[in-house]
Amino acid sequence: MDFELTEDQRAVEDAARKFAKDRLLPFAAEWDEKEHFPVDVMREAAALGFASIYVKSDVGGSEMSRLDAAIIMEELSAGCTSTAAFISIHNMASWMIDRFGSDEQRKRLLPKLVTMEKIASYCLTEPGSGSDAASLKTRAVKDGDHYVLNGSKAFISGAGVSDVYVCMVRTGEDGPKGISCIVVEKGMPGLSFGKKERKMGWNSQPTAQVIFDNCRVPVANRIGAEGEGFRIAMMGLDGGRINIGACSVGTARAALDEAKAYVTDRKQFGRPIAEFQATQFKLADMATELEASRLMIRNAADALDKKAPRATMLCAMAKRFASDMGSKIANEALQLHGGYGYLKDFPAERHVRDLRVHQILEGTNEIMRVIVAREMFRQ
Repeated sequence: MDFELTEDQRAVEDAARKFAKDRLLPFAAEWDEKEHFPVDVMREAAALGFASIYVKSDVGGSEMSRLDAAIIMEELSAGCTSTAAFISIHNMASWMIDRFGSDEQRKRLLPKLVTMEKIASYCLTEPGSGSDAASLKTRAVKDGDHYVLNGSKAFISGAGVSDVYVCMVRTGEDGPKGISCIVVEKGMPGLSFGKKERKMGWNSQPTAQVIFDNCRVPVANRIGAEGEGFRIAMMGLDGGRINIGACSVGTARAALDEAKAYVTDRKQFGRPIAEFQATQFKLADMATELEASRLMIRNAADALDKKAPRATMLCAMAKRFASDMGSKIANEALQLHGGYGYLKDFPAERHVRDLRVHQILEGTNEIMRVIVAREMFRQ
């Protein structure tokens, strides 16, 4: 068991860290305030291979591992949580096409997703089905060589801007076996979008409903066979959970570094508050929780790469723990800043706002506990 990164992984880590420092961190506060979606900057990340991390190389992908992805996402999130998280979503949608699509679909769709000339979104959640994803209602009825879609998807990152929407829709019976995966492309008749949502965090990416009103989509855009959609969705979420956990780790690391710098400079009662044992103990706990989160994320990523039987459970454990600890660390960092932490002049409050949703998306942390408990009782 070797916990050291390889030389290649160190190089990937360094490249992602430099990109985050130069192209994300200096602009993160402005993007948050102005709700700016930095597509051009994300395309720069794509040029480094970060938009197609585990897409095969024959269509231009980086063909790296889930562990590589966790390393990259940690570094990008230390620069801008919201932008890193969207890059993760784009990667997940692209992977679904790469892993389950036909050669024709892969060669038609992926080259422009690899460069982010076209942007991808993932559409599972609906207004009436969140945690109970298998109860989704959006229906696709076959009409000749097309499907006709009716329904809507909620909380979709990139909605209205993205070009490709990897959608889970109902083509058959109730429950998971009636769900299929269909790629809906921007401009198809009957596709529209709701108003841009006003959010607590993740403001550098737009979020809205995706609406299907007799939306006609070629049968050729179905990924996999009819009835395979739910399995595709759940397999995609294993990797998505690792990535969102890694984003929590990266943001928590940034929050801890900022808090450490602040308490070193801030003086009360005649000395830096870093000299008080209460401060030191708080920082020690934050550092320990951060290290444990990183180890759990990377262990789960390694298990997924190796297709280990416990991989799904480990991904759920790691996502739950890392997102809980990430939010806790960011909140403690804000507390160490005192009143200044509550001001937008400091990044501490943005970290708290951005990380809060990590305990909700890619499966709520309550659902992560359901997954873990279910696997425990199967053993």
